[in-house]
Amino acid sequence: MLSYVVAGLALGAIYAIAAASLVVTHVSSGVFNFAFGAMAFAVARFYYFLHIEQGWPLPLAAVVAIGLFGPALGVLLYAVLFRHLRQRSPLVKIAATIGLSVALPPLVNLALGQLVNVTAPGLAPQPVAVYRPFGTVVDANQLITYAGLALVLLVGTALLRFTDTGLRVRALVDSPALTAMSGVSPARVSLGVWAFSALLAGLAGVLVAPTAGLSVEGMTFLMAAAFAAVVAARLRSLPTAVGVALAMGVVTSVIQRYLDPESALSAQIVPSVPFLFMLAFLLAHALRGRAGDAPTGGVLDRAIRTESGTAPTATTGSGYVAPLLTIAVVACLPLILDDFWTGLVATGIALATALLSCTLVTGEGGMIWLCQITFAGLGALFAADLATNSGWPPLAAVLVSAVCVVPVGVVLGLLTIRLGNLYVALVTLTFGLLAQNLIFMRDRFYNSGQGIYMPRPEWALDNRTFAFLSLAVFCALGVFAVNLRRSTAGLAVTAVRWSETGSRTLGLGVVPVKVLVSAVATFVAAVGGGFLALAYQSALPDSFSPFTGLVWLAVLVTVGARPVVGALVAGLAFAVLPSVFQTYLPTRWAEVPVIMFGFGAVMLARDPEGVLAMHARQLRTVSGWLRTRRTPAADKPSAPTPQGELV
Repeated sequence: MLSYVVAGLALGAIYAIAAASLVVTHVSSGVFNFAFGAMAFAVARFYYFLHIEQGWPLPLAAVVAIGLFGPALGVLLYAVLFRHLRQRSPLVKIAATIGLSVALPPLVNLALGQLVNVTAPGLAPQPVAVYRPFGTVVDANQLITYAGLALVLLVGTALLRFTDTGLRVRALVDSPALTAMSGVSPARVSLGVWAFSALLAGLAGVLVAPTAGLSVEGMTFLMAAAFAAVVAARLRSLPTAVGVALAMGVVTSVIQRYLDPESALSAQIVPSVPFLFMLAFLLAHALRGRAGDAPTGGVLDRAIRTESGTAPTATTGSGYVAPLLTIAVVACLPLILDDFWTGLVATGIALATALLSCTLVTGEGGMIWLCQITFAGLGALFAADLATNSGWPPLAAVLVSAVCVVPVGVVLGLLTIRLGNLYVALVTLTFGLLAQNLIFMRDRFYNSGQGIYMPRPEWALDNRTFAFLSLAVFCALGVFAVNLRRSTAGLAVTAVRWSETGSRTLGLGVVPVKVLVSAVATFVAAVGGGFLALAYQSALPDSFSPFTGLVWLAVLVTVGARPVVGALVAGLAFAVLPSVFQTYLPTRWAEVPVIMFGFGAVMLARDPEGVLAMHARQLRTVSGWLRTRRTPAADKPSAPTPQGELV
């Protein structure tokens, strides 16, 4: 038992370092860093490059990678992104940091090369020394992990409580406005906080690499597991976060003593422990009424802050012309492309249907749900199971499966809507990860990675016919979404998205309105998942990972989360662009589209409406300028008098 506890404390110490970084940055800047795992991967990959690939001595490589490159990365990301997020809405903060988490790892791989073997050394010299105190086994990497956590806690506590730097950080947490009035630059303090956070991210990444592997998935799992400790601390209490992280590591390790390591149950339960912790604490906070997006800063900060929520806007584009033209162009693609590219277009259209659910829940409902890909996966797996094992017609199986998934979305909505945007994002990500481990990985669905065979309708076996079928379904659901937006219920949804407080004063029920959006979005996501299974002709659980869903969201918000046609453009871009780069450019450039999608989401910090809205404004400006040039001077309207100005 002692051996399991010791190993669990080492794992918990890594979680604690990650949780400490997340808590510090959140309380000091109001930004919950979903890119923590990507930053950890970047530093750990650079350490591997220096120590293994370039042959640098271990101490020198560790100091340069963790002590210099890590803080430099934090400073760079603060200058490029984080400093622009403090005054942004929670939706923009979450989407922009998710975009960074999508773009940074492939950018690092592009610069340093893609690793084939993800086995990585830690900070202990090779071969790793092993000690046997009290009859248990402890290796040097575990001892370094304990020492790393102790050093972080001691140094961090000393800096925050007994130095001028700590006083400035605490002042920044309480009120940036008063901090600036006292002659201290909040920007410089924030810069130091983000540099220190990147150092901790790098330390956690290097420490976890020997066990989790030097991979994006391993680092992202580290980040997601650390979320549980942060949620337990209600995003603020550092001692609570560290204590829960250590307990979580011990439970994860000890539970393996009672499970058969060769069983499928063990492979499903062990990775789910951190997310079960998170779910338990989220439910506890919700039942006590203690969840929600806590206001940052003092009264003065909230009084002078300019909110940057998503205001109701007109439909992007010039009426129906631009959407209809886009659909017409897409409809022509299967007629002029060969079978390979037509298959990719068909897949992109099917994906667009799934992304339309994100348009509904995020663009219309104003909520960040990170489990839409999970609903799509449930729809795909259930439909394939009905079609293959029960002999249902494929389209009927897709429709019935989507209806069956809707109650899951409704229940999840009822549990999360009152929690606040950040907690909703964390709950939905947790739900997606639990579903991935406990449902998608079951032998009935996973089938050694091959998934379940999903036949197409007999009259739509070829890619061209299936592409037109997928486009027809997308258009039907798109028309429904547009009509919903223009209906009385849609106006209520817009009002709730713009101001929940104002909606309540008008007598609108916030919860029923958002539950309605949740139900519709869940149905659309499940239909999209079913059509993706038809496109692949197999329901592949690995295709519906929540981490892939982050890329989906990044693509959509880059194009624009509100326009219905934006989902179509985003789906095609996600499905087609990588193959374009792989076919016509060198192999090492294959991940450039993912980098583009991620940085497009990062640009939400400057332009929250997305690329389509930005180009629409530019076109309107150019069109207005051309009309002005064509209008004779005598016909130009005179300038309004001051009395005629609108206020």
